[in-house]
Amino acid sequence: MTIEARLAELGVTLPDAPAPAANYVPFVVTGNLVHVSGQISQGPDGLIKGKLGADMDLEAGAAAARACAISLLAQLRRACEGDLSRLVRVVKLVGFVNSTADFTDQPKVINGASDFLVAALGDAGRHARSAVSAASLPFGVAVEIEAIFEIR
Repeated sequence: MTIEARLAELGVTLPDAPAPAANYVPFVVTGNLVHVSGQISQGPDGLIKGKLGADMDLEAGAAAARACAISLLAQLRRACEGDLSRLVRVVKLVGFVNSTADFTDQPKVINGASDFLVAALGDAGRHARSAVSAASLPFGVAVEIEAIFEIR
């Protein structure tokens, strides 16, 4: 089954790759690795904003992380010139969670992205990962995630 077919089965249509919000490129391909810049939580209705531990619950935070993973795949598709079959595996995610000083469930929030990538990509979606807290994130978004992918 192709990645696109699996995404369709999950009810996901990849958006166009989001444009950078500042002076950087959305991804860099070096050798067989694609380094994707941090993707902020956004969906069809716009930015997903909030602070975990204050005005956003764990379930909403995980959904925001899932939205970041969808944007990561959109950037990967662009880096692969539209051919997601070039993906070998997800190597690493680094997740940033906009949270209060006493919030300690950052890993559970970033699981929203990790669980989605495994559901969409199978074993190729399993990855190394970091999940850290941030006092704030750009535009007040709830989550930002960057990734490294291995491609053919």
